[in-house]
Amino acid sequence: MNWQEILEFSRGPMFYGALLFFLAGMAYRLFAVISLGWSKDLAKPRGSKGAGVVKSFLRGGIIFPFFPREKSAYANNPIVYIAGGLFHLSLFVVVVLGTAHMLVWKSLVGIGWPTLPLPIVDWMAAVGIIAMVALIVNRAVHPVMKLLTGPAEVMSWLFVFLPMLTGYMMTHHMFFPYEVLYSLHMISINVMLVWIPLSRISHFMFYFFSRTQHGVEWGKRNAMP
Repeated sequence: MNWQEILEFSRGPMFYGALLFFLAGMAYRLFAVISLGWSKDLAKPRGSKGAGVVKSFLRGGIIFPFFPREKSAYANNPIVYIAGGLFHLSLFVVVVLGTAHMLVWKSLVGIGWPTLPLPIVDWMAAVGIIAMVALIVNRAVHPVMKLLTGPAEVMSWLFVFLPMLTGYMMTHHMFFPYEVLYSLHMISINVMLVWIPLSRISHFMFYFFSRTQHGVEWGKRNAMP
């Protein structure tokens, strides 16, 4: 097989197989979480559950997630919050607001949306790559993070980092022919799609559930999230 054939395979059968595995795996995990149910609350609410949910999402998504509520947590390991926030922001910009990826979304779901100019997306991709390098170095040197890092965490980092790196290299035509970089980019994406349902990366789907649950808990106790 030459690289053109590898590219056609990675864009075609391999991609759709990985996507099907991803959707089936995430559906199973979602079903498993929903089936746990929500315990009945016997205590009388002291505040609005709806207001608590709104505050929870505002704090977690709009009011920068770069800084934790507890200042001591930030002081002990600021890289986790700064680099982690920049990484998630860059990932959203590249995957959702980049024109190339929006066209992929459009081909899958049939709808498109406005995107950001390429220089902005390109700059954010570079920020995300640097942030990921900072995060893995921090895991290697920080005494607590080192204890919390095992093979699964390293693999999760690698399987997210490679699509970002190869995508950036492909955009700038770096080091290798375009079809080689495109093939490597697609293969790394396919591997990531298969890995996500099997790993903690799947937390992105449960973010909305956890934010809602925390908001309800804060709201009914009339507590500030």
